[in-house]
Amino acid sequence: MYKVYGLVASRAFRVLWLLEELGEPYELIEAAAHSPGIAGVNPSGKIPALQVGEDVITDSTAIMTYLADKHGKLTFPAGTIARARQDALTNLLLDEFDAVLWTVARMTRLLPEELRVPSVLPGLHVEFERNLNRLADRFEGPFLMGDTMTIADILAVHCLNWAAIAKFPVTNEVLRAYARELSQRPAYLRAKQG
Repeated sequence: MYKVYGLVASRAFRVLWLLEELGEPYELIEAAAHSPGIAGVNPSGKIPALQVGEDVITDSTAIMTYLADKHGKLTFPAGTIARARQDALTNLLLDEFDAVLWTVARMTRLLPEELRVPSVLPGLHVEFERNLNRLADRFEGPFLMGDTMTIADILAVHCLNWAAIAKFPVTNEVLRAYARELSQRPAYLRAKQG
């Protein structure tokens, strides 16, 4: 059984959702970032972490890639053009969505107030909107890569839902409908329960 360290309301949700989609058993060990509960598992204090036997894997994307590859689901085989496209899409989502949202989180609540730079927020909103429309232009449907759901979909929907929580208007109706539909998947709903 896998052990997932983190909180449902964090990037750990991506791992939980993937495990639910895979139908693999896991135990969620609730641990906030930089808490004593994670310190012994990941010295950086970051969540999520996945314990596999005596080994620990950190970073939600690395964990998802490992699990998808290990179980041969929600991914294309390594060394294929489809996998290269999937990896490019995953990196695009990390660069153009996750990074923007993480910067907003740091500038609005995570950094000490004296280190925050609120003047960057309007630019981040513009950048997010531009990135959203670019992603919608290449959307194949019903998933990002057509008929096959991959870990990129989990990452995208997590970021789109995070954007809504962060008060970023997800104005593109194609991607709003996509996120709404995938957020109703049974595995998604089970993962939300922790």
